[in-house]
Amino acid sequence: MLSSIQISIPEELANRLKPMQEQIPHILELGLRRFNASAQYAFEGADDVLEFLAGLPEPEDIMKLHPSESFQARISSLLEKNRDTGLSLQEEREWEKYQYLEHLVRMAKAKACIRLKKTRQ
Repeated sequence: MLSSIQISIPEELANRLKPMQEQIPHILELGLRRFNASAQYAFEGADDVLEFLAGLPEPEDIMKLHPSESFQARISSLLEKNRDTGLSLQEEREWEKYQYLEHLVRMAKAKACIRLKKTRQ
C-alpha cells in the first residue's frame, strides 16, 4: 500500500533531490533510521568513531585515533559537572555510553598494536 504526503523543503534541497526522485522513499527510510537511532542510542562523537572503525582502517590509523575537540570538550564538561554538582540520570547514561565507546577504542588499539608487532617481526 502506498501513501503520499506533501512537505515543504528548502529549494536547494529540492534541487538536490530532483535527480533522485525514485529513491526518495529509500532516502527517507535511511534518514529515519539514523534519526531514531541517534535519538535513542547515539551521543556526541560516537558516529564518527564507529564509522571510522567500521571502515576497517589500517593499524597505524587506529593507533592515531583520538577524540575530536568537541567530543573531548563534552567529556571534560561531564567530568567537571560530576565533580562539582553531580550528573543527572540522563548525563550518567551518556557517560556510560562514553565509557563503552572508550572501551571499544581501547580494544581496537590493542588489536592494532598486536597486528603491528606481527608485521614487524
